[in-house]
Amino acid sequence: MPSRLRKTRKLQGHVIHRKHQKHPGGHGNAGGTHHHRISFNKYHPGYFGKVGMRHYRLKRNQSFCPTVNLDKLWTLVSEQTWANAAENKTGAAPITDVALLGYYKVLGKGKLPKQPVIMKAKFFSRRAEEKIKGVCVLVLCSRKAK
Repeated sequence: MPSRLRKTRKLQGHVIHRKHQKHPGGHGNAGGTHHHRISFNKYHPGYFGKVGMRHYRLKRNQSFCPTVNLDKLWTLVSEQTWANAAENKTGAAPITDVALLGYYKVLGKGKLPKQPVIMKAKFFSRRAEEKIKGVCVLVLCSRKAK
């Protein structure tokens, strides 16, 4: 239902309604250690301060090791390769190079289908190695990063 006056006209004179008061609490996260301390401690505990030791000359690339689980391995291979491996009776196995697909280490979660496959990777976990041995041929590649 239409009204004669807008609500803002009625609220004029009640302190700061309809005036632009900029940033009364400060811009962004200002006052996190002062006037906004209670909300920072409540909703973001541990936001301020340091934790742990510093590691000088840290080279993050040395610990870079993307992993893939066994149950995801066959999803990385094309469906045509999957079908050929399933109907192949000669014993020739498809070669899967996990490193070329962007993974360095194969982990042991999941199961593999009973199809022979040659798998190349930089590293295999112990459990992955045990699960793979009955099904596939393991190949360890130790390539140097270029």
